[in-house]
Amino acid sequence: MRGPGRHFNRSLTVWRETAVDDGAGGQEVTVTQVGTVRAKVDQPSPTERLMAQQGGSSHSHNVFLSARADVRRGDELRGTDAVGNAQRFRVLSVVQPSAPVYSKALVELTQSQPTG
Repeated sequence: MRGPGRHFNRSLTVWRETAVDDGAGGQEVTVTQVGTVRAKVDQPSPTERLMAQQGGSSHSHNVFLSARADVRRGDELRGTDAVGNAQRFRVLSVVQPSAPVYSKALVELTQSQPTG
């Protein structure tokens, strides 16, 4: 029997906020690329797709990852969809089933206002 990894058809980069000492006793928060993961991004529901046609709307996706993928709440996943549009997903939560064969991240994609 094959594992869920055969369905991971996209490569997404993982970006994470990290605090770095600023040399003056404080900290500066930067967003740094921490890795790349293979994933399967589920399509949003029909209702969410309809709402996504409105500028500035957001909708959620389930993203399936390897059980060992280093993806955490608050991370940002970046990649492109099947037609080459850039996408950024904010990770809301990450869970694993009782038998950890994969991880499932609930993510939010915010669409920008169309121009023109």
